[in-house]
Amino acid sequence: MNKYDKINRKLLALLLLIFIGAITALNLVAPDRTLSESENRMLEQLPHFSLKALVSGDFTLDFEKYVSDQFVFRDFWIGTKTDTDRMMGKKENNGIYIGKDGYLIQNFIPPAEEDWKGKVDAIHAFDQATPGLNKYVMLAPTAAAVYKDKLPKYTIIGDQEAYLQKVKQWLHPNLRFIDVFPSLYAERDQPIYYKTDHHWTTKGAYIAYLELCRQMGLTPQKEAEFNIQQVTDEFYGSLYSKSGFRHIQPDRLQLYLPKDQEKYTVTYVDEEKTTDSLYAMEQLQRKDKYAVFLNGNHARIHIKTANPSGRKLLVVKDSYANSLIPFLLKHYSEIHVVDLRYYEEDLASLANEQGIQDMLLLYNANTFFEDPSITNLTE
Repeated sequence: MNKYDKINRKLLALLLLIFIGAITALNLVAPDRTLSESENRMLEQLPHFSLKALVSGDFTLDFEKYVSDQFVFRDFWIGTKTDTDRMMGKKENNGIYIGKDGYLIQNFIPPAEEDWKGKVDAIHAFDQATPGLNKYVMLAPTAAAVYKDKLPKYTIIGDQEAYLQKVKQWLHPNLRFIDVFPSLYAERDQPIYYKTDHHWTTKGAYIAYLELCRQMGLTPQKEAEFNIQQVTDEFYGSLYSKSGFRHIQPDRLQLYLPKDQEKYTVTYVDEEKTTDSLYAMEQLQRKDKYAVFLNGNHARIHIKTANPSGRKLLVVKDSYANSLIPFLLKHYSEIHVVDLRYYEEDLASLANEQGIQDMLLLYNANTFFEDPSITNLTE
């Protein structure tokens, strides 16, 4: 080894030491962040130290999560890693695939039979507790089912449609299953799912609304009855955040605003807040722009409309329902919206006390099969 090689090695070693020292110093002085905008999640904070937590190992585990979450320039390193992975041909990260036409598609993992049957049994138990309530069940397929041909070649993914059919067959006959897969699949050339987010678009929600009306005997509003407004073309959704993949085109987000606008009130019950709009336009200035619909998820929302029919609807839901509910205002005098992930009261009592006639249980397939809160129907 000549002297120039030795000098170069020493120089590289010095630069490495300087880099490590600089990163360490920045980690020590940089203030902790509470939220990652790019990942759209809360970051781990410094755990409380106790001898008990140290001995049990909880403190060490929580501290590792804290250091990982608060590492300086975290978003830059995540982007660099995923960019490198893409250059090496990797098409998946954190269960998210990069598909054709710029779509990010979340994997579907088949559920255990006892899990999904347990959830259906909870629906049956709730049905027995509310015999006078007309019930409709809509389990929306995700892009993983409708856009299978956009997945990378040789991708092995669970058959979501098959599990939706199993639920349909397991439900009691008096529970009307609203199968929206055929309608969505027939319109798959339209933008019915976001490319960077796990939700259906407002167009997709409208297609599901048409099928719901057909099954419920309602006369749907025609698309021509709405002013369709694009409110942003800079929407980076949950799949963008979760996957870490960058250099992807953002989504456009549209609102279907009725040309014949009627007055209504929206009350966020737990927050004791009332507004005259279904849309929280200020959310368009934030990362989670889908929260423009109903201002995101809440335990209970009460919507009172100008419809004189006296019909009342209970919607038990996940966030897929947030962009579909606006289409239902013309059909009901009141709509009660409940998210079981946050609602802690007795749901059967609510339905009986409010004199509700119809109930729609609306979840996307992933939430239905993965979220245990659905069993809270009977608690």
